[in-house]
Amino acid sequence: MDRLSLAIIFGGSSEEHPISVKSVQEVARTLDLERYEPFYVGITKDGAWKLCDSPATNWEEGDCRPAMLSPDKSVHGLLVLEQGRYRAIRMDVVFPVLHGKFGEDGAMQGLLELSGVPYVGCDVQSSALCMDKSLAYLVARHAGVATPDFWTAAAGEHIDPDRLPYPVFVKPARSGSSFGVSKVSRKEELSSAMETARQYDSKVLIEEAVAGDEVGCALLGNGTELLAGEPDRVSLSHGFFRIHQEREPERGSENATFIVPADISPGARELVRETAKTLYRVLGCNGLARVDLFLKEDGRVVLNEVNTLPGLTSYSRYPRMMAAAGLSLGEVVDRIVSLALAERSR
Repeated sequence: MDRLSLAIIFGGSSEEHPISVKSVQEVARTLDLERYEPFYVGITKDGAWKLCDSPATNWEEGDCRPAMLSPDKSVHGLLVLEQGRYRAIRMDVVFPVLHGKFGEDGAMQGLLELSGVPYVGCDVQSSALCMDKSLAYLVARHAGVATPDFWTAAAGEHIDPDRLPYPVFVKPARSGSSFGVSKVSRKEELSSAMETARQYDSKVLIEEAVAGDEVGCALLGNGTELLAGEPDRVSLSHGFFRIHQEREPERGSENATFIVPADISPGARELVRETAKTLYRVLGCNGLARVDLFLKEDGRVVLNEVNTLPGLTSYSRYPRMMAAAGLSLGEVVDRIVSLALAERSR
């Protein structure tokens, strides 16, 4: 059987570049090389594209060649610079192992649509919608799913600190992995927190603090056929969940323990799964996503956020939840690639 030519794009110019590199290293470790011929395309923090031999930690220092994904559908793949000329390499499918801005916000997905090459994950609209938490909240509410009360502030806009019910969380509206997030307990802290958030996005989201356990659900599939991993629960000793900003997350989190399967009642587990599936569908997700929720003491769930390309690192939640459901990361990759090919064939 001929191997599938698989372009795996990683890195990127967002603050989540290091997380992407760790994710792609885990994908590379589990990839079935009898089924795939991988082409690792790294994007530097400055936005330069390079075809490299492997996604090693120091990949930029290795044997790399300038490369790009062509928006010309007749190329259907990569253009690689060799000896002063670009050579076309046809790709069967693209796996964008990218997080954050320019990776899972619709920008990369737009280029992938232009290229005509089937790709893993959500499309332009669902990627952009899920990345903007305030817009995702509006869609969730329309579908009958509870969200925190929230306020938004555009660039240059200010919020009257006296109108907020403290504590609140102040976040970049379109970012991930807790970058730029602050918990604000007093109105005097609001201005500084908004400045921090605006380092990552001009649009700021302010939301009420929800009392409850943080739980998550990993999903895989398209349309009505969805596989849910075992829900997890994040047990915090203090502060809030921000593992990707810790110094050595591979050795364990400084303030979080992950309980998989979640130590919640069977009824709560089913509610988490069904709510996650509802959100996945109404937000138009495809391929894979992780839905994060709050489970309140009264048994209700509240949306936290939806990650359309969740972390796939050795310590990430999505692979753990799928593993608890009996699916290894290698099997997850096989399934999402098959989904991408099936979706394009339709």
